[in-house]
Amino acid sequence: MTVRSCRKTFDFGSFLLNILNFTRQIKHSVVLFMNGVGTLIYILMTKGKAPAYLGSSFAYISPATVVIAGTGLGYAYALGGFVVTGALFCVVALIIKFCGTKWIDVILPPAAMGAVIALIGLELAKNAAEMGGLVLHGDYTKIDPRNVIVFLITLCVAVFGSVLFKKFLSVIPILIAIIVGYVAANCFGLVEWGKVAAAPVFAIPQFQLAKFDWHAISVILPATLVVVSEHIGHQIVTGKIIGRDLIKNPGLHRTLMGDGLSTMLSGLVGSVPTTTYGENIGVMAMTGVYSVWVIGGTAVISIIISFFGKVSAVIQEIPQPVMGGVSFLLYGMIATSGIRLLVEQKVDYSRSRNLAMTSVILVTGLSGAFIQINEVKLSGMSLGACVAMLMGIIFWAIDKFHAANDYDDEPQEEAEADSPIVASESANSSK
Repeated sequence: MTVRSCRKTFDFGSFLLNILNFTRQIKHSVVLFMNGVGTLIYILMTKGKAPAYLGSSFAYISPATVVIAGTGLGYAYALGGFVVTGALFCVVALIIKFCGTKWIDVILPPAAMGAVIALIGLELAKNAAEMGGLVLHGDYTKIDPRNVIVFLITLCVAVFGSVLFKKFLSVIPILIAIIVGYVAANCFGLVEWGKVAAAPVFAIPQFQLAKFDWHAISVILPATLVVVSEHIGHQIVTGKIIGRDLIKNPGLHRTLMGDGLSTMLSGLVGSVPTTTYGENIGVMAMTGVYSVWVIGGTAVISIIISFFGKVSAVIQEIPQPVMGGVSFLLYGMIATSGIRLLVEQKVDYSRSRNLAMTSVILVTGLSGAFIQINEVKLSGMSLGACVAMLMGIIFWAIDKFHAANDYDDEPQEEAEADSPIVASESANSSK
C-alpha cells in the first residue's frame, strides 16, 4: 500500500460528491441523516477495514415507484420492502460466512471479473455525459453551450489538477474542480440561488415508520439481486484500488452485513436503501485517500448538515455540468480499474474461453439488452454480472468433464493461484 493510502487528510471534495450523489435523488433530510448513520454502521461492521461511503441505491427507484404510484400503497409500504431487502442482504452475508467465498473464483474468474468491473464505470459514462450537457435527453432537446463550457472547465481542472497539483492541493483536486466549476456556472447564470434563499436555516429530518405488505415486498425484493452483484463488484474494484483483498479481509460477509443493516435501519425510519457507490470509489482512486477516518468524518458531518437546510441546499444546487465534469473522469477511472485487473492477472486471450467470456459480458452490458423480472429490469452491469456468473458456472462444468479444447491440465493448486483472491492472499502471506 502506498503512503497516500494511509492519509487521514479530510478531502472535502470527496465529501461533496458523496453528499450530492443522493441528495439529488431524494431531497428529504432524512436521507442525508441515514446515509451518514449507515456509513458509520458499515465502518463498524467491517472493523474499519473497508473504505466506503454508503449512498442511496438507484436500483430501487423503479420498483419503489410501482409500489407508490402503481399499487397505490404509498411510500410507507415501499419502506417495508426496503427493510426486507436489507434483511435478505444479512441472510446472504450469513450464508457466505459459513460457506466461504471460493465460489466467487468459479463464477467470476479474472476474465469475467475484470469485464464486470469495467462495466461499472462504462455503464455510468452516459450519465456523466448527460449531466455535462453533452447528450440530448428528456427535456434537454438542444445542446446548451454554457453547459458544455462549464463541463469542460470542471473536467480540465480535475484532470490537470490531479497531475499538476502538489502537497496538500494534490489531495483535493475534486474539491477545487467543483469550486471552480461552481463559480463558472454562476458566471453563466446556471445556479438557482432562489432555492438556497428559500431553504430554512434549520430542518429536522423527516422520519417516517415503515409499513409492510407482501405485494409491495414482492415487487421490491428482486432488486436485491442487482444490488448484491453490484456490491461484490464494488468490493473487488475497491480492493484493487487500495491494494488489499476486501473479499477476504474484512470479508464479503462483513461488507454485505454492514450494507444490509444500514438498509434495514434506513427503511424502518423513512429513508431509502443504501449501497456502496461507484462514484465514491472513483474519488478514492483519484485522490489516493482511502482512510476510513476520512469517510467516518464525512458521515458525521453529513448527519450534522442534515439539520441545516441552507447548507444542504447549497450542496444540492451544484449545477449538473459541474458534477458531469468530475464524474466523467471518475467513471472512467472505475472502468480502467477493470482493465487493470485483466492486465495484472495476465488473462490469456489466446484461450477461447477468456476471449468469449470478456467479449460477451462487455457487449451484454453495453448493448442496452435487458431482462424484465416483475417490476425489476436487469440491464447494464447487473445483467452483465448475471451473464458472467452463468458463463463461469458453465465453463467450470465443462472443465470438470475435461470437454474444452483449451482445457488446462495444470494442477488445481496452480489454477487457483491465478485467482485474484488467492493471489492476493499469497502476496499478503509472503510479506
